[in-house]
Amino acid sequence: MAVNLSAAASFMATHARLLDRRRFELLRGETHADAVLAAVDGYRNPDGGYGWGLEPDLRAPESQPGGALHAFEVFEDLGPDTTPHAARLCDWLASVSTPDGGLPFALPVADPAGCAPFWVQADPKEATLQSTAFAAGVALRVARHDRAVREHPWLAAATDYCFREIRGLSEAPHAIALSFAVGMVDAAHDFHAEAAPLLDRLAAYVSPDGLVPVAGGSEGETLRALDFAPLPDRPARALFADAVIDAELQRLAGQQQDDGGWRVDFASYSPAAELEWRGYATVRAVSILQRNGVV
Repeated sequence: MAVNLSAAASFMATHARLLDRRRFELLRGETHADAVLAAVDGYRNPDGGYGWGLEPDLRAPESQPGGALHAFEVFEDLGPDTTPHAARLCDWLASVSTPDGGLPFALPVADPAGCAPFWVQADPKEATLQSTAFAAGVALRVARHDRAVREHPWLAAATDYCFREIRGLSEAPHAIALSFAVGMVDAAHDFHAEAAPLLDRLAAYVSPDGLVPVAGGSEGETLRALDFAPLPDRPARALFADAVIDAELQRLAGQQQDDGGWRVDFASYSPAAELEWRGYATVRAVSILQRNGVV
């Protein structure tokens, strides 16, 4: 099914936050790294972390691991360009990590307005595989082109934590934690020989059709093959047959809405977040389709 990029651009202009508009323009070769960096800097705090709703369902200003995930996604977009803010973000993550190298799911929030309960109610003293894998996984992708991130001690400690947690799994983790763990191990493959057997270990928890229901999520919320293996020529693609990936790419292309954008299948916790997730999802969809040669 054909994707209408002009309609997608119109959707972004009409509904998306500035950061995602800049990311979309970068995908299309219509802007440069400095413009995207300027947009993400609006979410940056003096401590080197990111907050202010960079994670759409966490509207609070405080720096958060969830904000770090999305900031690293932007830094990945910029490659091969780099920014010193990436290493400074690693410094901040090191400052909030637990002694074993893990990250808490979220840190304390002073004002919970517009924030999802699972962020507000998280234990700030307890590290989780999900939070550590979602930050370290994208940081490892940034590390491919950013030496300062690659050599940062926080990334080494966080990677070791994730490896230990994955080795210790005795049952399937929550679907979202599983997807981030697969993504982290896939990214670690470029730097660590241990990543390959760990990916094999995680593969036991991923259905061959890629469908993994999200316990406690919205009705019908399910992770799919492209959530685990969005990019071609990566180790995680071996988890799925070519036919599964082809079908999922066609499905993703076919999910473009009449207004030109894409939707998410999970609940949003404020009207702003609902629109922001759509802009984020549209950037993600076009990026995946573009990198897989569909558009």
